[in-house]
Amino acid sequence: MTGQCTTSTVFERHGRRARAALLLFCLVAGSLGLVTGATNEAGANAVSKRDHFFSYTNDVIAEVPWSVHVAKIDRSRSDWRFCTTVGKGDALGMATVSEQLRTLLPELGQPLVAINGDFYDKSETYPGRPRDLQIRQGELISSPAGHTCFWIDTAGMPQMTNVFSKFQVTWADGKSTPLGLNEERADDAAVLYTSVVGPSTRTRGGAELVLESANGNLLLPLRVGQTYEARVQSRSEGGNSPLKRNGVVLSLGPKLIPRLPSVGTGTLLKIGTHTLPELAGIEVAIGGGPALVRDGKVMEWKGFIHMRHPRTALGWNSEHIFLVEVDGRQSDLSVGMTFPELAAYLVKLGCVQAMNLDGGGSATFWVLGSVRNSPSEGQERPAPNALVLMKTKNPPGQN
Repeated sequence: MTGQCTTSTVFERHGRRARAALLLFCLVAGSLGLVTGATNEAGANAVSKRDHFFSYTNDVIAEVPWSVHVAKIDRSRSDWRFCTTVGKGDALGMATVSEQLRTLLPELGQPLVAINGDFYDKSETYPGRPRDLQIRQGELISSPAGHTCFWIDTAGMPQMTNVFSKFQVTWADGKSTPLGLNEERADDAAVLYTSVVGPSTRTRGGAELVLESANGNLLLPLRVGQTYEARVQSRSEGGNSPLKRNGVVLSLGPKLIPRLPSVGTGTLLKIGTHTLPELAGIEVAIGGGPALVRDGKVMEWKGFIHMRHPRTALGWNSEHIFLVEVDGRQSDLSVGMTFPELAAYLVKLGCVQAMNLDGGGSATFWVLGSVRNSPSEGQERPAPNALVLMKTKNPPGQN
């Protein structure tokens, strides 16, 4: 780390509120046996017991100033996992990270650390739809849009790269049409909807096909890297079809329909959820971008206007994963970082690979029951999703 972060420094900046938050943090941490209250020379919350698998640090660099929140996770342990959340629990929407964490099912484990996730589409019809790929407990929430995404592969290794959609519907005549997922449907496009968008598709015009399995294999939860055989259960015109909990609706835009073969009740078709690269079997993924560090080297951004803002990021090396948030837009506390500054900081942490997530007013860092950072808008801002470190009772594998 560069700079210092002492409890007295934090108290001077945040006063009584910081003392209360730190007390709560220490009580919760002590009860879980995860983080000690000791500080090292840089003022970090140190981990002294061998069975602790993550540490939390608030690194304050007064001369800039910067206030950076870091969780360092031991990759050698098997009693933790990542999961992602959806804004409204079971449906797309906007909610604070704290609110999203309250929707997690107890059987997933104990949430320890959480950061805000992806950017989001600013659609009034589908608020809180992530901009890019999201996979939650193996279920596809949204399709990739070509930006940098993070996932844990089937061998338990963290990965990141730009992910592209190859989602498509293949008709009875063998021809295929590109397919969107849980997003606003254009008049010349096809979009597949699941109940994650809410009680209905909220579309206008065109035709909609209620699908059922054609071979006994369930269509839901929809998973990445699969080809599903489906049958049209019913067809309706005009859009805005109801969505049942276990229902799947394929919506066709009015300008697309004339280019398609005849489709009606009983028609067989195939739904493909493949990506480039192929992500079959992945249980957790979240979008963001851009990539900040590849193979230990800071990325370059030609022509990019370098401005300091609050930032959220994650990175890793062979031994640890780091979740990072940089406060910003607060001249007395932290001015934020540019992408090159953030990338350089992540390299100093030890990251060999790292990527950016949504920042600005969305930047949030939650640890053991409370938000630890200072959001630039004075309070948590709603976000579409979050990435959460969970403590599990048993080795989680990838399910």
